[in-house]
Amino acid sequence: MKNIVLIVFISFSFISFGQKDNFKEDSTAIKSFYNASLLKGKSYQWLDHLSNQIGARLSGSLNAQKAVEWTEQELKEVGLDKVWLQSVMVPKWTRGVTEFAYIETEPGQTTNVPICALGGSVPTPIGGVKAEIIEVQGFEDLRKLGTSQIEGKIVFYNRPMQADLINTFEAYGGCVDQRYSGAAEAAKFGAIGIIVRSMNLRLDDFPHTGTMSYGNLTDLEKIPAAAISTNGADLLHSMLTLNPKIKFLMNMNCRSWKDVESFNVIGEITGSEFPDEYMIVGGHLDSWDLGDGSHDDGAGVVQSMEVLRLFKETGYKPKRSIRVVLFMNEENGLRGGKKYAEVAKNKRENHVFALESDAGGFTPRGFSFDCSDENFAQIQSWKPLFEPYLIHYFSKGGSGADIGPLKKDGIVLAGLRPDSQRYFDYHHAKNDTFDAINKRELELGAATMTSLIYLFDKYGIK
Repeated sequence: MKNIVLIVFISFSFISFGQKDNFKEDSTAIKSFYNASLLKGKSYQWLDHLSNQIGARLSGSLNAQKAVEWTEQELKEVGLDKVWLQSVMVPKWTRGVTEFAYIETEPGQTTNVPICALGGSVPTPIGGVKAEIIEVQGFEDLRKLGTSQIEGKIVFYNRPMQADLINTFEAYGGCVDQRYSGAAEAAKFGAIGIIVRSMNLRLDDFPHTGTMSYGNLTDLEKIPAAAISTNGADLLHSMLTLNPKIKFLMNMNCRSWKDVESFNVIGEITGSEFPDEYMIVGGHLDSWDLGDGSHDDGAGVVQSMEVLRLFKETGYKPKRSIRVVLFMNEENGLRGGKKYAEVAKNKRENHVFALESDAGGFTPRGFSFDCSDENFAQIQSWKPLFEPYLIHYFSKGGSGADIGPLKKDGIVLAGLRPDSQRYFDYHHAKNDTFDAINKRELELGAATMTSLIYLFDKYGIK
């Protein structure tokens, strides 16, 4: 009996010592990633070039192609085992000249307000469209009002993001339907155009664009759709309260074209032990055209590139093949993410893990995961390794739009979760520019992503 007890004690001692050794080894590796990112990082330098030398990168644009060519060259200079382009057909939509809008209280008495066309909108007739405004909070209001009160008018969707929700992405999700489907729904009741309150928690003069859909409407049934700044929305609401008969004019020159060829940019470090098991990290290379897309999603692009560079910089040799994928066309079609998943399926590639950064370059707080309970338990066991870097948020939930098409049984999907309180101040707006990026926060995010991929590469998927 004593011998059995001794054997069990020794066994547990070895487990304990082994765990301590692993913790020390992992802590040292993670520290090296943070040191390399903060002291010798390239993410901020890369983003400076992407934002200030290339600029806005709407799918199908010349700048989008420049970004493809530049990131391909930069990944080659990192010294990866493979770098290649993956062809994908993407939609092409152009904004045209700057949009114009005003509120008319009496003939000749007007107040200009900031608007921008929603991505994919049809233009207004030449000279614009002017009509009375009807304000609603959502689609249920449309049904209550009916055609008799909506026909021939411009519908004004004025449901704000819910300010008491701490998770601002939840607040965004609670009102984005009016932007995405607002035109299709209003057209059913005879509206001749829509304007939508910008998806923004801050009061400012920046209208926020974003993708929209006409559903099954024919070309003749489609109506122009624009976003109005939060200040503009509040002003319009106040003026409607005083005089429901005021009119609104908006003039837009946007246009949709035939699909064009673009590319996902892919780089790989081939695994030393399990080269046929693929782990990917990525962000989307395209952006909207109003700013330069530094937060959405230039930050995610350069952080993802930096993950592989940090492995090279620190001398870490992954067991599994690690790919960086810079997806094209997340903003208005998700064509890049769908194409990557389609090719991976056709080639029968075994993807076991995917991480996306598409929530801005702010201070990292942690990750959300779409995975099994067993894998999430393993993730939670790693929390002490992240605590010295103030990374504390680990939850089950969403991951990222571009990696979503890879979802299957057994894969772990993850999304970097930075502090989100300021993200929607910039999201899809003219002020999403490089000067809104904090160098240290960006670099912390890159190191945090690298650390998670290191742990999954070392210990595998459950």
